[in-house]
Amino acid sequence: MAWLATKYLITAAVVVAVSEFAKRSDRLGGFVAALPLVTVLVLIWLQVEHQPQDKIANHAWYTFWYVVPTLPMFLAFPVLLPRLGFWPTLLACLVITVVCFGLFALLVKRFGIELLP
Repeated sequence: MAWLATKYLITAAVVVAVSEFAKRSDRLGGFVAALPLVTVLVLIWLQVEHQPQDKIANHAWYTFWYVVPTLPMFLAFPVLLPRLGFWPTLLACLVITVVCFGLFALLVKRFGIELLP
């Protein structure tokens, strides 16, 4: 139980740190947010918890493919925000991401990459 609490505290601290950077500097906050900090932490947690190397490698592999269809959201958000406000923009960006993910999954399936079960 102590290990799980430690994981939660460290992971939460990373998220809080990123939001604090973002409050102080748009560029620095964006840069730090773009770093794969959560993925690095997950890889560390998997290694520390003695998961097989193929499981760790697969996590990195699939993370790459899952990140690609999320990128259009980061372009749409600043365009939609002044027009729609925060919550509608966030909802629209979630829909955009789901649609992009579905289309991307169909595209990469042609190349033998299965993103959907």
